[in-house]
Amino acid sequence: MSRGSRYPAESVNYQDSRTGVRIRQVTDHPSIHHHPIFIVPAYDDAMERLIFVSHRTGRPEIFAEERASGELIQLTERDHLSEYSIYPSHDGRYVYFTAGSSAWRVHTESFETEMLVDFGAVALKEAGMVASAMGTTALSANDRWWAVRFSVGDEASIAVIDTETLEYQVILQRDSVAHMMFCPDDDTLLYYAGPLKDRVWLINRDGSDNRRLYQRKAGEWITHEVWIPGTKELAFVDWPHGIRCVHADSERERRVTSFNAWHAICNRDGSLMVADTNYPDRGLQLFNPLDGVGSPEVICFPGASNMGEHWAGPFPYEHGPINVNAPQHTHPHPSFSPDSRHIVFTSDQTGYAQVYEAEIPTDMIGRIKHGS
Repeated sequence: MSRGSRYPAESVNYQDSRTGVRIRQVTDHPSIHHHPIFIVPAYDDAMERLIFVSHRTGRPEIFAEERASGELIQLTERDHLSEYSIYPSHDGRYVYFTAGSSAWRVHTESFETEMLVDFGAVALKEAGMVASAMGTTALSANDRWWAVRFSVGDEASIAVIDTETLEYQVILQRDSVAHMMFCPDDDTLLYYAGPLKDRVWLINRDGSDNRRLYQRKAGEWITHEVWIPGTKELAFVDWPHGIRCVHADSERERRVTSFNAWHAICNRDGSLMVADTNYPDRGLQLFNPLDGVGSPEVICFPGASNMGEHWAGPFPYEHGPINVNAPQHTHPHPSFSPDSRHIVFTSDQTGYAQVYEAEIPTDMIGRIKHGS
């Protein structure tokens, strides 16, 4: 099938057997599916489309569920698409992605693809399954600025592309760059992950003031950094002891929660946070990131295989990178819909990774936000 092809709706509704929460299985083809990485929204702001990756054609391609009809639409037909690079624009017009050594976008209605930058002889992601091997990108909240990482030899770089003029600037060159995320309250500020033992870094969009925000202490496993909207705080997982955060300006540190949150992200206004869990798997947990307690309440149990045995022990990268078997489509990677009423996640509980959507009960939102 080619880009623009439409597929019948595959949606199936059921209730989680332990929590009673309503779940919708979005995809149901015997192949790998997953939504964008948890630090990337899966929906446009108007929630007209849910964006995901499907391998049903024999290779990863970008798809959209048209929420009004339930039909699935193939958006790309592209060799060497980097499946965790995808980033839907907030206005719903495009999905940004990388393929080969180039940066692209596809129009969600015309399905026309446009190459924005050809970086030449570079690698847009590293070998492996984690961190810089995922090739994630970052788009600012106003859709104007798109950050892409690439490497030449042993040197990693961040390029920021102006999505209007299509000009770009290389703002950083250093030893290692992984996940990036624009501050939702300040599109001139970008978080990026540095080396595995020194991850938490900030840089201005113009390349100035590159700085470490948090100095890792011996033995700490610091990972999965995300912004808390409305606070200018950057949260990070202190695996498996919970989540802490640091203010980007004052560097004031505080605790967010103390359970084994794994991949965690906030909703649009920063009033709710959701996380999957592992070792042990306690399901998807919803909590308040602002009250300093973060007492969690389980939403549902995805039943994902959560592959990655290295998560069961202490920080494994103390003496350098290691080979791990951690296919990312086996991790739930939950994230919120723009209206904060749904959580999208991935699970391979049926034998193939599929995309799911959980409906958050209204009374649960009230309990979490107000402690009632």
